[in-house]
Amino acid sequence: MDLQNRENFLNKLAAKMGKPRANVPETMATPVNTYPTERLTHLTQAELCEEFVNFAKVMMVDVVVTSETLAKQTALELCEKYGGGDIVLNDDPRLEELGITQAVKEKYTCHIWSPEHAEANIAKSEQANIGIVYAEYGLTESGGIVLFSQPERGRSVSLLPEKSIVVVRKSKILPRVAQLAKILHDKAQQGERMPSCVNIISGPSSTADIELIKVVGVHGPVAKIYLVIDDLPTN
Repeated sequence: MDLQNRENFLNKLAAKMGKPRANVPETMATPVNTYPTERLTHLTQAELCEEFVNFAKVMMVDVVVTSETLAKQTALELCEKYGGGDIVLNDDPRLEELGITQAVKEKYTCHIWSPEHAEANIAKSEQANIGIVYAEYGLTESGGIVLFSQPERGRSVSLLPEKSIVVVRKSKILPRVAQLAKILHDKAQQGERMPSCVNIISGPSSTADIELIKVVGVHGPVAKIYLVIDDLPTN
């Protein structure tokens, strides 16, 4: 469509709608939702963590708080609690630093996500009983966790296995998604590479029919477990 035809088309469309052509966007209306972005920001980091844990439990998440030194042992206990079997993990150095990757590999049949084996990654994730991932952040207001996808950290690890264990640090608990948006904005402004996908997940997948009968695990894990690492300084 050349320029003249485009203009004719837009003029006819505007006439049919009974309004003049506008080349400048109208001023945005006052937002209906004026929910303050400062909500929960008055809390200390320890208080944010407490609220995060409480809300996560409401969302049917099994929350276990442990220390850095006990992280790998606690991860093994959670794997045993939830049936062990085949386990898939992201190729994440943060899981390795906590000793979780090596500890799980020594005890269970494991698959480590690899960008070179796309089809195998998904197949192994579908067959796995447990997927283990490391969260970038936790969100106090929703009890949710934030996952950044990249070649070494596939979305399937947290979505396809029957159970999902998410490792998150207390120091990375944010008040609300507004703070997450600010972090991503600042990264973009600094020219940092953005993740291919940002997943915000609150609890195991669930749905309810017209009779309000809740069913868990319809389109994702039937169990979500948060392994919270207490890395806050002691008073």
